[in-house]
Amino acid sequence: MADTLRNTDDGHQGGRQDGGRPDAERKQARQDEARLWAELVATARRTVADGLVVGTSGNVSARVGDLVLVTPSGVPYDRLAPDDITGVDLTGRQVLGTLAPTSELPMHLAVYRTTDARAVVHTHAVHATAVSTLVPELPPVHYMTAALGGPVRVAPYAAYGTGELAGNMLRALTGRSGCLLQNHGTITYGATLTQAYDRTAQLEWMCRLWLTASSVPGLTPSLLTEAQVAEAGERLKGYGQRR
Repeated sequence: MADTLRNTDDGHQGGRQDGGRPDAERKQARQDEARLWAELVATARRTVADGLVVGTSGNVSARVGDLVLVTPSGVPYDRLAPDDITGVDLTGRQVLGTLAPTSELPMHLAVYRTTDARAVVHTHAVHATAVSTLVPELPPVHYMTAALGGPVRVAPYAAYGTGELAGNMLRALTGRSGCLLQNHGTITYGATLTQAYDRTAQLEWMCRLWLTASSVPGLTPSLLTEAQVAEAGERLKGYGQRR
């Protein structure tokens, strides 16, 4: 990867500012950033391949230390290359790359400032977006509701890219790792890009499930109780392989 530009303290782009760190440490940091960027781009491309976004809608980010790598605004994911790496600090100041970060940066940064998230995925998934226009909360139609912390709330509508939307999102995320954005889409976070993506996929699937069940004339979907969701949450804590 070509030597990427970092912003200098006066706001002009110049050589990477590494604070006098040893060469070996600087090299390791660059390698870590390059690996995370490659994983981020692969995740962004997966959102398109799996039908969760169309074109350049949606965005993905990942945090390493105080650096947030994020997809740039308006660039098709299949065109992103290693030299397109884009990063900001937690205040939103661009410190890595030359492409403008996603317009939804306020949402991503709000999540990182208030949670232990290391990755965030935002999509315009069709079933989830449809649900966001119908109800204030996704009914607990499946036990995977527990994987997101409980019934998924819908954040009230606000214009994209605004602080108002970020604030609405944070309130809907209280005690949750994902929420719906009214007339907009989804946002989820996790400890890794894989976890954040899987939560997005599960949320879209649950929305599709509820819409499908609700569409049967004369019948109403059965819903899980709060106790049943809580029990599922405890069981999910032990799910999977232990290394």
